[in-house]
Amino acid sequence: MMNFRTGPCGRMIAAALLALTPLTAQAADFTLRLAHVTSDKEPIQQAMERFAAEVATRTDGAVDIPIFPNAQLGSNPEVFEQIRAGAPVISISDPGYLSDFVADFGVLGGPYLMDDPRDFAKIIDSAFYTDLKDRLRAEAGIELLSLNWLFGSRHMLADKAISSPADTKGMTFRTPPNIMWVETFDAMGARPTQVAWGEVYSALSAGVVDGAEAPLPSIYGAKLHETKKTISLTGHFKGFTGLMMNADLYASLPEDVQQALSEEAIAAGVFMTDLMLNSEEEWIAKLESEGVTFNRDVDIPAFQDATAGVYTKFPDWSDGLYDRVRAILDN
Repeated sequence: MMNFRTGPCGRMIAAALLALTPLTAQAADFTLRLAHVTSDKEPIQQAMERFAAEVATRTDGAVDIPIFPNAQLGSNPEVFEQIRAGAPVISISDPGYLSDFVADFGVLGGPYLMDDPRDFAKIIDSAFYTDLKDRLRAEAGIELLSLNWLFGSRHMLADKAISSPADTKGMTFRTPPNIMWVETFDAMGARPTQVAWGEVYSALSAGVVDGAEAPLPSIYGAKLHETKKTISLTGHFKGFTGLMMNADLYASLPEDVQQALSEEAIAAGVFMTDLMLNSEEEWIAKLESEGVTFNRDVDIPAFQDATAGVYTKFPDWSDGLYDRVRAILDN
């Protein structure tokens, strides 16, 4: 599992950013850069714009949150290092990265964890989630503002239709540096290969990997459909992300600013979840108009059976973790 630790480069970057950003309790003196690696044409950009605008309104313009898409502030590991070093940066994070610090976060990114993404709200409202946030703050110095941003159901892109685990057997699939992804695709019989998101297009084009998987807006935004023309609606992950920043920096802000950041981050997550759930057919139509064929004939129970054992692969998880999360979701 990959860990991102503060190094000399991260400290230099943080120092430079802090030098550019006054953090005084005067109007318009709080500037927090909001970074993500995906396209500014994706729904996540809309959610971020809403978050930034609402925080500015709530604080009478005292907080300015410029948005930097397309990895303008660096790759995910680089931005995460800046945050841990204390830089005034907010970024998107997910259970995979957070599990590097609090292992139990990892269960929230598992395959086929829920049928209805709206059920994830039960997790966010639980004492279990509050405990995870508290541990993350204490053990990693990270303030998790939200984790309820539905990034989308992830589907498979390849040259052929994928209807069951038998179709993925032996295929080389791109995964991020996330052990949950690796274990899941290994359970499907595929060969998971870690490739940075910015290199997926070239990896598909050059045949380094046979397939990739992502939400439909991300496939479209990265133009991956130019390399492969068949998308199978496997929905193997229903990925949630959220916003995080340095915990000490967050604690140093006035209480009303803290409240605005936390509450509007959650509100933006509700907005993005609704946006994603209500737009999938529109993204399908958009991709079909550019020559993509969709395979809806997917044996979901077969994929669920194949990946069920993934939840037993993490010895660092708390005892009974999966059953505890399952009980929250089923309540």
